[in-house]
Amino acid sequence: MDERFNRWLLPPLLALLFLLIIYQYVSPACPGAACPRRPPASAARRGGGPEEREEEEEAVAMPRLAAKFPFARGELCRRVRFDMRGRDVIVFLHIQKTGGTTFGRHLVRNIHLEQPCYCRAGQKKCACHRPGGDKDTWLFSRFSTGWSCGLHADWTELTSCVPAAMERRGCAGNRTLRN
Repeated sequence: MDERFNRWLLPPLLALLFLLIIYQYVSPACPGAACPRRPPASAARRGGGPEEREEEEEAVAMPRLAAKFPFARGELCRRVRFDMRGRDVIVFLHIQKTGGTTFGRHLVRNIHLEQPCYCRAGQKKCACHRPGGDKDTWLFSRFSTGWSCGLHADWTELTSCVPAAMERRGCAGNRTLRN
């Protein structure tokens, strides 16, 4: 008898728990927006002076977290001249868990260029040659040169490895570091 009672009692209790959780997230009292904060009951009873009310209004009006933007506007809006026909090379520094794989793939497959990267079907590595050249590459990334500097090479490894890797590939050297 006890087992049958538990079998009939469990589904309604689980359904009630589910409805309570749903009600918490989709409350009809505050549709589409967060509910305004109410003052504590003790503050409402004592009435508080105008100064206290102003402080409470300022506290509610202030954002919880101040926006921090560590980059100066000049850094974000700066223009860099990139000469694809010259000796400039874009070195793609891949940082894990930031969408780097998607962006790196986009660099070799989706950008409309005078001479787009040539990608063979079924291969991850594409040939990104300069316009008018068959050997010289303008992009140094995992999708164009492979893992030439090792798996997930960081900035230090790339600055010491890229010039040597480019020379091994027969590309003209450009030792200018741009920050």
